[in-house]
Amino acid sequence: MSRRIYIDFLGKKNIFFAISGVLIAVSIAALIFKGLVFGIEFQGGTVMTLKTKPGVTAEQVRTALQKAGVPDARNATIQTTQDGSWLVRTAESDSQKAEEAFLKVVDELSLPKQDVTVTTIGPGWGRSVTRSALTALTISILAILLYISVRFEYKMSVTAVLALVHDALIVLGIYAVSGREVTPNTIAALLTILGYSLYDTIVVFHRIRENTRTLTKQTFTEAANDSINQVLARWVNTSLTSIIPVTALFFFGGETLKDFAFALLVGMISGAYSSVGVASNIYAIWKESEPRYQALRKKQAQKAAKKAS
Repeated sequence: MSRRIYIDFLGKKNIFFAISGVLIAVSIAALIFKGLVFGIEFQGGTVMTLKTKPGVTAEQVRTALQKAGVPDARNATIQTTQDGSWLVRTAESDSQKAEEAFLKVVDELSLPKQDVTVTTIGPGWGRSVTRSALTALTISILAILLYISVRFEYKMSVTAVLALVHDALIVLGIYAVSGREVTPNTIAALLTILGYSLYDTIVVFHRIRENTRTLTKQTFTEAANDSINQVLARWVNTSLTSIIPVTALFFFGGETLKDFAFALLVGMISGAYSSVGVASNIYAIWKESEPRYQALRKKQAQKAAKKAS
């Protein structure tokens, strides 16, 4: 008969808090000092794709943009694509001027003949997308707070939202560190992550609540730790079956779905971790501060001391 795995998740809370503390500190530092690279959908501007030729450097492309009269060309984002082309993002918001600049850059660098591949989005559309994304995010968090407070208790809702903030910060921090562009797909992935992260947390919280209704022979932390271990197999199975297809989507889904899959993958891994490493530990510490559970802890400590003597 195989031995059941039992992990003292709550006894290792300092390790989990240290890991999360480092990840959040790095994420916040990256967001402050490096910042996010927002797509033109959020700030307006132009994206042009230039088929290049051997020997052309990013600095030569930047110089050609300046000669073409592209505004703020020094801060243009220039990246290579998988097929070796240049993906150039500029602040130009006039579609006609952007197309003229494209042709001038092709001529200046003597690039191969190519169709004009320019996408221009005005700043008004970007503001609208940003406002809609923030509204969706705010409504989601308020709805989560309300639902869990009514269905379970407010301490669960607050710790669940703290875990969501933890996951969102790590996702955004990795975007800042890697320099990946934040697009509407990224926002859609963040909203999806809220659901995945919350699912694992609610499964654990539900079992903790069931096991602590009539608690008399264990401390709250011990019962909570038992609860996590009782749903451990389910937690592993649901996490893996969710992460595997998203991983496949990231590697084989093509450029269009890559942004969505990347944010989703990081968020799902963080969400699986935070449900047992962050939310459960904060909730157990908070509950242990209640007079009922403090008295129970004291009683169990006295029993243990008496037994030891």
